[in-house]
Parts: sequence; structure tokens; C-alpha cells
Amino acid sequence: MSRPILEVIALGVDDAVAAQAGGADRLELVTDMAADGLTPSPETFAEVRAAVTIPVRVMLRPAAAGRRRERTTAAELHALCAEAEVLRAAGADAFVFGFLDHEGHPDLVAVEMLVAVIEPCPWTFHRAIDRAAHRDALRKQLAGLPGLDTYLTAGSASGIDQGMPLLLAEAARSGEPGYEPRILAGGGLRLEHVPRLREGGIDAFHIGSAARPGGDWSAPVSAAAVEGWRTALL
Repeated sequence: MSRPILEVIALGVDDAVAAQAGGADRLELVTDMAADGLTPSPETFAEVRAAVTIPVRVMLRPAAAGRRRERTTAAELHALCAEAEVLRAAGADAFVFGFLDHEGHPDLVAVEMLVAVIEPCPWTFHRAIDRAAHRDALRKQLAGLPGLDTYLTAGSASGIDQGMPLLLAEAARSGEPGYEPRILAGGGLRLEHVPRLREGGIDAFHIGSAARPGGDWSAPVSAAAVEGWRTALL
């Protein structure tokens, strides 16, 4: 079995350096976790990219999307595409995003517009899948989009405690149409979940507050906490 991927949320350069020191394989770079994670500035991205050697996936998410259950407006979408272009010019080469329409179906207009801007970069469809009306239909509608290689998911909007059975069921369908992208397990992830997820074939894990002392988002990433996860995943 290959070494699992450990992705850590970073809010800035100090988090990024600590995560890499602890053994993270990849970063998800965001700002403002009080709003569920928004697009970072090009300046923050440039600082992080200069400070670490591990891959960085950059969040593309406007401020109001989380409050609207991952819906966005035309004006926000055009502004986000412009931000993505600036981030690409700054060297960003992998991204994280996901949008739903008012019925909980994938917002293909929004997703395809962003894909056109970032192509050929790889990207993750984030936990909007956990709020979707029909997960299987979403996967099949997005199948084949250039660069989509990962779904960040807890299996449930409530987190992995509730979503574990669905995560394992989806992992068992790996390779089927719509199920080719890797599952990145995250959302209330705890170390005690890891053995069952690993046994079910899941090999990528995403942590945020678990990488910080006391799970406090106001605290910086702890290299020691990340190292504990890295050790558990070996």
C-alpha cells in the first residue's frame, strides 16, 4: 500500500512552514476560516510558495458562498475568475473549489468557468459535495472535467462520524464512472477514524483544526501535531 497523502490547511506562511516540517504532503491554502475558508491573496500565496517545497492547492471561494450553501452570483463568479487568473500568473498550479445551484445540484456554469481559467491545473471539488442533493449524480455530472482529481468529503455535512459508511461505500466504487477521483477524507477527521478509512481503501486525509493546539483556529499549525498524524498514517 502506498504512503497516504496528508493535506493540511494553512492560513499563511508560518502555518505552511510548520506543516511541511511536520511531514505534510500538501497544503490547502485559504484565508478566513470563520467563513469556512476563502481565496487567499496573491501576496500570501507568493510568500507560501517561496517558503515551502510541497504542493499547494489554493482555495477559490467568494466570501458569501458558505452562507449560501455554496451558491455564488454571476458578479462573484466573474471576480473569482479574475482572482484565479492573477493567482495562476503568480505561480499557483493547483486549486480547490465547488459550487451548487439553488436545488443542490452542481453549478456547472460556475465550475466550468473556473476550469477554463485554471486548465490544465489539477483541482479538488471541496465539501460542497457533502451538501449536494444527489452525490452520485453530482459525481457523474462532473466526470471528465479537465483536472478534477480529488473530492474533499466527510461523507456527510455533519462530518465523518456520520459520513463514514458513505465514504467507505464510495471508496468501494473507485474506478467506476464518476468515482475515478481520489477521496480526500476531511471534515471532523480524528485519528481514531484512520484505521477504518485505511482498511476501506481511502489513502488521503485532510486536517485543519486537528493540526493546531487544542483545535483552536486562532493558534498556528503545530509541527508536532502534524508529525503525529504523519506517523499514524505511515
